[in-house]
Amino acid sequence: MLRATLKSLLARKLRLTLSGLAVVLGVMFVSGAFVLTDTLGRTFDAIFADAYEGVDVNVAAKPKIAMSEFEGEQPAPPFPAGTVEKVRSVPGVAEATGVIAVDGARLIGSNGKAVASFGPPQLGENWTGETDLIRLREGRGADAADEIVINKGLADAGKVKLGDRVGVLTPMGPKQEFEIVGIFGYSGGRDSIGGSNEIMFTTPVAQRLMLGEPNTFNSVSVKAADGVSPESLRDSVTTTVGDAYVVKTGKQLSEEAAAGFKEALSFFNRILLGFAAVALLVGTFLILNTFSIIVAQRTRELALMRAIGASRRQMIGSVVLEAIAVGLIASVLGLAAGIGIGALLAWAFGNLAGGLTLAGIGVPVSAVISAFAVGLIITVVAALLPALRASRIPPIAAMQDVATPDRPLTRITVAGGLVSAVGAVLLFLGLSGNAGGNTLTTILGGVLFAFIGVALLTPLISRPVVSLLGAVFAWSVPGKLGRLNSGRNPRRTAITAAALMVGIALVTGVTVILDSAKSSISGLAQDTIKAELVIAGVQSGPRPPTFDPAVLEKAAALPGVQLVDGEYGDLAVVGGERTWVAASSNDAALRQIFGVQPTAGDIDRLGPNQMLVGADTAAKRGLSVGSTVPVQLARGEPSTYTVTGIYTSSQLVNDVVLPAAAARDFAVPQPVQGFIQLAPGTQVANVQPQVEALLADSPEVSVADRDAFIQQQAGQVDGLLTMIQILLALAIVIAVLGIINTLALSVLERTRELGLLRAIGLRRAQTMRMITVEAVVISVFGALLGVVVGTGLGAAVVEALKDEGITDLVLPWTQILVALGLAAVVGVVAAVLPAV
Repeated sequence: MLRATLKSLLARKLRLTLSGLAVVLGVMFVSGAFVLTDTLGRTFDAIFADAYEGVDVNVAAKPKIAMSEFEGEQPAPPFPAGTVEKVRSVPGVAEATGVIAVDGARLIGSNGKAVASFGPPQLGENWTGETDLIRLREGRGADAADEIVINKGLADAGKVKLGDRVGVLTPMGPKQEFEIVGIFGYSGGRDSIGGSNEIMFTTPVAQRLMLGEPNTFNSVSVKAADGVSPESLRDSVTTTVGDAYVVKTGKQLSEEAAAGFKEALSFFNRILLGFAAVALLVGTFLILNTFSIIVAQRTRELALMRAIGASRRQMIGSVVLEAIAVGLIASVLGLAAGIGIGALLAWAFGNLAGGLTLAGIGVPVSAVISAFAVGLIITVVAALLPALRASRIPPIAAMQDVATPDRPLTRITVAGGLVSAVGAVLLFLGLSGNAGGNTLTTILGGVLFAFIGVALLTPLISRPVVSLLGAVFAWSVPGKLGRLNSGRNPRRTAITAAALMVGIALVTGVTVILDSAKSSISGLAQDTIKAELVIAGVQSGPRPPTFDPAVLEKAAALPGVQLVDGEYGDLAVVGGERTWVAASSNDAALRQIFGVQPTAGDIDRLGPNQMLVGADTAAKRGLSVGSTVPVQLARGEPSTYTVTGIYTSSQLVNDVVLPAAAARDFAVPQPVQGFIQLAPGTQVANVQPQVEALLADSPEVSVADRDAFIQQQAGQVDGLLTMIQILLALAIVIAVLGIINTLALSVLERTRELGLLRAIGLRRAQTMRMITVEAVVISVFGALLGVVVGTGLGAAVVEALKDEGITDLVLPWTQILVALGLAAVVGVVAAVLPAV
């Protein structure tokens, strides 16, 4: 039986290769994700080890507010310079150096634009001299207030050189001009560490521009005396400086920094694995269909084996063994492809991050285990139903020409209804917020069950729908034959179409959600923002683009300007809860620009230590006018604020507004957006160029009219949608393979039938048109299913998010028509090989 199975497998190499490709692509995604995260993880282990090389102990003040990797850059609170002397006096300290290192120093390159960073920090530091890690390559250290030293990687990125006068943007002030007096590199000939950009000022200038306070630092780098271990010195320093400081060894800092990066990387890893799961779900349909057709083709062969003594167990084992062989080969190929894809993605990440020096590409055990586990499990599970079907073939079938009668659809329809009902319940629980702490898992489970349920119900509707779609081609004999062929086996047609349905449904559903969100936000902004001009930039790193507050005052003095408002934002601890807060430079802006109305108290005037609260937050926290709330900002000590006004909550306004003076203690004490309201009759074209001139020293932001600003913000959603569509394209590629595979096997199955048609006069071109019509009908049927299911799922999510501000339901009719058109093209392409 084993020899017979292997012979059968080798006799069907092409058809099994086509089905194995689906597993290869899915496994490639899974193993590639693990290879990528392992490579980047080891890369950043080495980077952070280098960054803290030569640091035995580091002393820093405890942050006022803890921030996660996804909430922005952790503020580094300054502390008095006297702390450095206190640390230096600890027994066992050989050297203690006050250090300033804060993200947010941006060099303006030779093209007049700020050098961007997509992830790595842009550090503003104080020059403390050369070390074992940092060595000057050109020039000297910074001595004067208008001198800076930069790393070679930044010099190359900004296309600047020694002696150039350049502009630098910092968190605490407007653009300032500096002369580059030195360019440095790192041990090992590196131009940067982890792609970071570093600008080093004199210590007083770094204190003023990066910390905002003179005679302060935000860390102390300590070297231990000979014979003193970092751990024992850490304990001694901790005792001296007290609980207000965090004292760690260089090794601890390196490990924690790497762990924080890996936490962020794991999120990206889960996204890749999610798309891999989609690809494997589609692949499951393909493999199920392939083995079902193969079992149908081998009916007489399998029946003959039963007749000469093969047991049902042997029949099941025969098909499962074929599946295992396909799964093993596909897993090996998928793992190899995954290693290549992981290496390619790591290389792309390294270049995007500014020439990151990657660790060697490694293959972690998790990649190997997941590759074979996924490849084998998916293939074997998909082959089980065909295997059971093979075991039920009676020996008498060996004497029949046809032994694959169409079976009733009652059982599969009932099963589809039950599975769909489970999916609907899970989606309802997840989208309504009644899933406890497992909302995402519940929603994903609901989507999975919904797809499987629809796939099971598809045979019930395939024959009438396919017949209706095929009517378009029924004007010719090949068209009529193709139409009839596509509906002759509802199960096979349904499974083939279901594979395409999954990819199209996900793309359509995501498009419905994102387009609805974009429309809702754009509509809300159009109705709410009563400002003709907006100053803003596009955020590309952990810190938003900012501009000099002086621009607001100068803009307010321009002819035709009625009201100017600058908006500041930060994360704070309000009443013991972490909350995003805002500060406004103009108290009248809430009502006059954002249209919010008071529900209690006065919202037009805000004095020191007074705050305004949105109605939703006030109700949730039990606040009223006169309530006092403790507030801890990123800098400074806790303060108590009094609620003086409550306003109607808006999606465009934070639910806690503090006075403009509070922004001094924000992590970024500069406005991130500006709104300019013009006097009636004033033309935007007359004022906009004047505001642009005021922003000459703020190249990260620009001024645009309201419509252009809204379009710019909505454009970020389009970028996200494009990325998702590219990743989901893999599922559609696998579905195309499924159509090719099904048609190829179907052609082999119908050899005598096709020969008979040729014998009675069907020409070669007509035969090819017949197969093409069959492919196009199946493909369009799958796309139509996907559009309907995706639209339904997307509409359900939009309905569930109404309370979050997504009030518009937008159906992407253009996308739907494009999907159906592409499905027809896909059908033609998929039909080429089988038709030939």
